Amino acid sequence: MTTRLYHHPIFAEHLTGSGHPERPDRMKAVAAALEDEAFQHLDRAEAPEGTLEAIYRCHPEAFVRKIATAIPDEGLARLDNDTIVSPKSFAAAFHAVGAAMAGVDDVMSGAADNVFVASRPPGHHAEASTAMGFCLFNQAAIAARHAQAAHGLGRVAIVDWDVHHGNGSQEIFWSDPSVLYCSTHQMPLYPGTGAKNETGAGNIVNAPLSAGDGGSAFREAFASRIVPALEAFQPDLIIISAGFDAHRRDPLANLMLEASDFDQATAELMAVADKHCDGRVVSILEGGYDLEGLAVSTTAHVKRLMTG
Repeated sequence: MTTRLYHHPIFAEHLTGSGHPERPDRMKAVAAALEDEAFQHLDRAEAPEGTLEAIYRCHPEAFVRKIATAIPDEGLARLDNDTIVSPKSFAAAFHAVGAAMAGVDDVMSGAADNVFVASRPPGHHAEASTAMGFCLFNQAAIAARHAQAAHGLGRVAIVDWDVHHGNGSQEIFWSDPSVLYCSTHQMPLYPGTGAKNETGAGNIVNAPLSAGDGGSAFREAFASRIVPALEAFQPDLIIISAGFDAHRRDPLANLMLEASDFDQATAELMAVADKHCDGRVVSILEGGYDLEGLAVSTTAHVKRLMTG
């Protein structure tokens, strides 16, 4: 089993200001966790740049120009109350896109069985024409479109277990039955989307959880809604929006998951991937704002990717 990790120093150079939860220390916590001896066989690669052509499949050219021109020459700039950019932010997001694309290429070519992309800024809140929720470009969505455009895949599934609903991914694929979007998340919580009755073209499956819910409710959501939807869809590729802010330690939400819950969810998705798409899984880091919770959850997730 070959698991490839994509990372790049530029991800720590996306600065968001003192006190912002989506901070460079997140990358340090992930890197330190993956330096453990248990990860000595993890295949490590530097994230390449993405391409504008790939981004334009999900985001209009005018929007991309707007983000580029909003990047300050020095200091910080706000795209909204939550989403802050600094001089290296566009480059960081561009490499995050490139890593997600490379992950798809790797699993399609057989260069890796699965991939974990340790990148920031996150992406799943980015709608086609709106940067929000700490996100500039939607890496998971771009990766799905890249899989279809570059590799001819007919059905791509995105499974999002970030504690916040991935409104951007839902919006981009709302009317497209070739992409299945499944999400567990806390409701009510930012951004306010993700109700069960939001179903798009029958390709949107939301499994909202309530404040205080723990592993049993999360696992039940997978068993009753997420896995059956995947089995019916029979994906050619599974992309995970792997946010770890549903961990009980996270300061931005109120779910009570443990690292073992992410391990279990990873195992279930790998089993579906083994059955339907030759094990092809690309996992992309989204949220996770308590550094210890992020580290232990990432550890459990990547160990499972490596061992099956």
